[in-house]
Amino acid sequence: MTQTAYIYDTVRTPRGKGKKDGSLYQATPIWLVRTLLQQLQQRNNLDTSLVDDFVLGCVTPIGEQGSDLARVAILDAGWHQTVAGVTLSRFCASGLESVNLAAAKIMSGMEEMVVAGGVESMSRLPMGSDGGAWYMDPRVNQATQFVPQGVGADTIATLAGFSRQDVDAFATESHRRAATAWEKGYFDKSVVPVTDMNGMLLLDKDETIRPNTNVEILAELNPSFAMVGTMGFDSVILDKYTTIEKVNHVHHAGNSSGIVDGSALCLLGSKAAGEKAGLKPRAKVTMAAVIGSEPTIMLTGPTPACQKALDKAGMQASDIDLWEINEAFAAVPLKTARDFGVALDIVNVNGGAIAMGHPLGATGSILLMTALDELERRNLNTAMITLCVGAGMGIATIIERV
Repeated sequence: MTQTAYIYDTVRTPRGKGKKDGSLYQATPIWLVRTLLQQLQQRNNLDTSLVDDFVLGCVTPIGEQGSDLARVAILDAGWHQTVAGVTLSRFCASGLESVNLAAAKIMSGMEEMVVAGGVESMSRLPMGSDGGAWYMDPRVNQATQFVPQGVGADTIATLAGFSRQDVDAFATESHRRAATAWEKGYFDKSVVPVTDMNGMLLLDKDETIRPNTNVEILAELNPSFAMVGTMGFDSVILDKYTTIEKVNHVHHAGNSSGIVDGSALCLLGSKAAGEKAGLKPRAKVTMAAVIGSEPTIMLTGPTPACQKALDKAGMQASDIDLWEINEAFAAVPLKTARDFGVALDIVNVNGGAIAMGHPLGATGSILLMTALDELERRNLNTAMITLCVGAGMGIATIIERV
């Protein structure tokens, strides 16, 4: 059985600074998810008994984010008890993998309506606090030729010839585009304000945008990963990539993704399920792909993942109207766009994670809804959403308006 997986609605929280003085620090992860579940129900007058499953991405599923947060959030939000829930991690791709898994369930006919998305409260549960052999076991570090992602990003810049000015200029544009998008209301369709239990507003706008950022200001920041490189990680790179003499460390906090809190959810379903719920489809998931990539740099996965999705869909890069390439580090979207010959004026047109932050488990879903909202605003048809992924992977999803 094959049927189309349609996207019916998308919602997200604003992204709050991922520190104790961030506006979403007092909001627990389940409170963020609960807020969005209730909004999905209310704005669609949704009979939640029609939903089969809830797939939630979360990169650090411990403590408050543990214990199958998806299922518990369903109950906490007052949804029908027949809605199942599963929490998954594919590192930074988790939010998009959740959408892809939901789409696959619907396309196979196994389920008819699924909510998919992600959450990450990085102020309350810092990145890496879940440990794991990849981070913690020296034998595994050596066997996999592990280096921190920032060193990998600097290696991409070195191999591709991106200068410090190149990556700083890209970061400056990310902030400018994000500030413009907020000013013109481009995010209003999907962003849901977060309040506390007393109904007092916590946050209604992405918190980390710096509209006055420029290349001169960013040039004053020291590279973040140069000292880490001297601890032996640059040597790992040079042993593996013998065509370069040294790693040019160009990334810093100003041209890398911000640490933030946030959540995002998408409502997907078959045609029949949408009709039964009285919903009108906005887009369909055309194709999705994941791929393993070189694990030392670990950030080169978007290009082969996108190519795999394009090949499976019988499409070419020129068929894509808008691209959302996660700004984990500035060199990643720069390289991916160059690989496909894509002009930067159709890449991350409303800014990205450098300006607005990267709530690890939710970002993939955020990128998808940003792309969909912008396709509708511009009356365009197709978008590619892609992220680099920890341990060397890539993920890509093609959506089309209907």
